[in-house]
Amino acid sequence: MSSRPSASEEERAALDLATGTPVLEICRTAFTEDERPVEVDQMPLDAGSYVLEYRLSS
Repeated sequence: MSSRPSASEEERAALDLATGTPVLEICRTAFTEDERPVEVDQMPLDAGSYVLEYRLSS
C-alpha cells in the first residue's frame, strides 16, 4: 500500500475526485492454495473515504 498527495488525471475522472484529492493505492495479489499467483489488483482509493484496518496474527 502507498499514498500519494493527489490522484492522476485518469483516476480523478474515473473516481469523480476533486483536484488535489489524496489517494491510497493498494496492490493486492491473490494466490492459490499452492501459492501460485492468479490475480493482481491495483486499486486507487480516495484517501478521505476509507478506513483501512488490518489484523495480523503473529
